[in-house]
Amino acid sequence: MSININNYTFDGPYSSTDKIEDSSGIYAIICKKSDKNYIIDVGESAKVKYRVENHDRKDCWNKNCREKLTVAVYYTPNLHQSGRMEIEQEIRNKYDIPCGKV
Repeated sequence: MSININNYTFDGPYSSTDKIEDSSGIYAIICKKSDKNYIIDVGESAKVKYRVENHDRKDCWNKNCREKLTVAVYYTPNLHQSGRMEIEQEIRNKYDIPCGKV
């Protein structure tokens, strides 16, 4: 299962973190409403699974999604943090993302 976000192929979206690897990448928090996906947050981490499970913006995710919350991940084993941050910012610039505005 995969989803295309800004020309990047993300694994998922998944309704739990069970299938997510704890490796480096960009995560997208997605709200599924009536068969449509809406990105409500995006971020990067060296340990994506841990970050999503322990995120400080979970309240924002729940506030902005009354339906089904999911997560998708674009793994970046060959990128350092600066490269992951560039991709995160590209996605933020393209979509109206309510959580984690920078």
